[in-house]
Amino acid sequence: MGVLWAVCMAVVALSAVNGGASSSPYGQWRKLLGLVKEEPLVLKYHNGPLLTTTPLLNLHLLWYGKFTPAQRAIVVDFVQSLGMRKGEQGSSSVSTWWKTTEGYKGSAPSNSNPALGKQKVDETYSLGKSLKRSDIAALLETAVKSGALPPPETKKKGAELYLVLTSEDVMVENFCRSSCGFHGSATLKNVPYAYAWVGNSARQCPAQCAWPFHQPVYGPQTSPLLAPNADVGIDGMIINIATVIAGAVTNPFNTGYFQGDKEAPLEAVSACPGMFGKGAYPGYAGELLVDETTGGSYNAHGLNARTFLLPAMWDPSSRTCKTLV
Repeated sequence: MGVLWAVCMAVVALSAVNGGASSSPYGQWRKLLGLVKEEPLVLKYHNGPLLTTTPLLNLHLLWYGKFTPAQRAIVVDFVQSLGMRKGEQGSSSVSTWWKTTEGYKGSAPSNSNPALGKQKVDETYSLGKSLKRSDIAALLETAVKSGALPPPETKKKGAELYLVLTSEDVMVENFCRSSCGFHGSATLKNVPYAYAWVGNSARQCPAQCAWPFHQPVYGPQTSPLLAPNADVGIDGMIINIATVIAGAVTNPFNTGYFQGDKEAPLEAVSACPGMFGKGAYPGYAGELLVDETTGGSYNAHGLNARTFLLPAMWDPSSRTCKTLV
């Protein structure tokens, strides 16, 4: 924290000396950050179960609140794109991005094939519009007991990952303050399972949870990028969904791959913050692809001619943060 603060103060000082005109503060960011010696980034395996080694991974969705059909379609296309066969989307694809998780295998072979599972829509706000973090697991338990979502798999044929998505008018404990999404685990009928949550930040905090499609509250104030699916809230959710599901499969029960304290771990994607393309640095997402028609920035192709912006993921083979472009 002290090193980062010193860098920030040096940037401010340099900007003031140069009058803020002839010298770019973002270029100074890059030069100064290059002087900071970083500790090697290694996500250690803690010998626990992983969801990357199961033959089939079913991703079940619980939509809480009001989403338009178009918004749901964007997310569904993303989830289905995770399991697309090689060559169907090209080299810069959602499935290529997901393939990096196969390197998180411990001592077992990794061959997880993600697939869209069941979906449950709760537009009645059954627990209200202000949720505690514990309510996420409670929603899933109710959905499973009612038969709307299948129970956790008890055989070795596959595994379940449950994803709760809340609409822009729903407040969740710590949302926007310290979290854009999270993953956790619970037990149902003595069977442990992994789940995750992500909220739509469009109304509450796009600066915190939808960057780089919105200007950040702090740091370099670069112009926001155009969202590839023309929905800042949903395109921001895709980034956060990618982050939490990558964490969930590689560290489902806090005994998988992570660095640091298991209560606040650096995981597959959270270990590589703010990186989307080559040359990324604080305030700059990196070199990205741009749609010639819409102007939307992206780095991954998906199902139904969709494009998405996906974050860098730590690659166990190279021990570096890996971007698609």
